Amino acid sequence: MLTELKNFTLHLRLHYQFFILSGGYLLGGLIADQMQFAQFWLQFLNVHILLYGGATVFNSWWDKDEGPIGGLKHPPKMSLWMRDVSLIFMFVGWIWAYTVSWPYFFVYGSSLVLFWLYSTPLARWKGHPVLSLIAIGISTGFNSVFLGFWAAGGAFSPILLLSGIGASLILLSLYPVSQIYQADEDSRRGDVTFFIRFGGNGVQRFFMIAYLSGLTMLCAGLYAIYTVPAIVLFIVGLFSFAIIQRLITGLQGVASEYQKVMSIKLFASLSFVVFLLISNAIRYEWIGIPFLKRYF
Repeated sequence: MLTELKNFTLHLRLHYQFFILSGGYLLGGLIADQMQFAQFWLQFLNVHILLYGGATVFNSWWDKDEGPIGGLKHPPKMSLWMRDVSLIFMFVGWIWAYTVSWPYFFVYGSSLVLFWLYSTPLARWKGHPVLSLIAIGISTGFNSVFLGFWAAGGAFSPILLLSGIGASLILLSLYPVSQIYQADEDSRRGDVTFFIRFGGNGVQRFFMIAYLSGLTMLCAGLYAIYTVPAIVLFIVGLFSFAIIQRLITGLQGVASEYQKVMSIKLFASLSFVVFLLISNAIRYEWIGIPFLKRYF
């Protein structure tokens, strides 16, 4: 039983949730322009452990991967109870979300539904190149910005929409890249992923369009609130784009490319997460650097 609990914890892929998928939530906190500190970080755990972690375990159960997956090079075997507990995780988190606000509860629930549609054989949106983009773009991109925004106590603003769409596009730009090393297993399951449908050239073109569009929209929204961070983010984002574009060129879709793909995702996502953590820390004076506050 201890081994199975360990396997379940590994399938939560918490390092993946915290360091790769948390950018949207942290962005929402930054543009909220106020910070309910305790609620923000408690809901951070709710979103990234119960919702994202539960959804990841639920997806792993139906995928039954034997080769490398995002955040796990050697995924351990799963038991039926893990699927059931993953659903309990998500529904407990949904109930907890009700304590924040009705809009927060609704957005959290919509992500839950999208994760279910993404993985379950009854819908299996993961097996369709466009539907999978919709599910991931909304659930872990657009919605995450709203969740971070409302958890921090923000009041609705049109800038939230612009920044949310931008963050979603940046997240989505790398999503097909993560399908490259899983092509063989996806094909055996009958899933027609973006990479399988459009190939490496399609993935590169999509990355270019989605990333640059998303970066422009995100920085335009942020510029209206925090001028200097928006400019810094745009410049750094362009450098990151050039590096990532070079790295994904020539990927063939074999399992041996797992480490390279994960390094690309970690580089892109972690740099964004670190930037937002520092920006939030300065903006809300989690760290005492008074002279920087004027730029945030």
